[in-house]
Amino acid sequence: MSNSSVFSQLMAVIVDRKANPPARSYTTSLFRGGVAKIGDKIIEEAHEVVEASAEPADTRQQHVVHEAADLIYHLFVLLGYCHIPLERLEGELQQRFGVSGLDEKAARGRGGASGE
Repeated sequence: MSNSSVFSQLMAVIVDRKANPPARSYTTSLFRGGVAKIGDKIIEEAHEVVEASAEPADTRQQHVVHEAADLIYHLFVLLGYCHIPLERLEGELQQRFGVSGLDEKAARGRGGASGE
């Protein structure tokens, strides 16, 4: 199974949870909390990714992978909450291939990360 199909499957589950919210679902509870709750989780998980990356080499890799998966999940929940399909994100990243991150940032006229 490719990573893109895992991401597509995850996004499909999240979209389904939004359309058909089960009572006992963590995703449903995030949707009920809105941008504030989802955003807080994204900030928390991003912090944990950075913390894990500073661990000793023997534990770092697995911990970073675990925390990065949590971060991606919560980011996908936010995309689902905002009705943004995964294909839009993929399209945005695809457009950035072959463009210097610094040039792309300057063209937008504001701060932000880029995909170089």
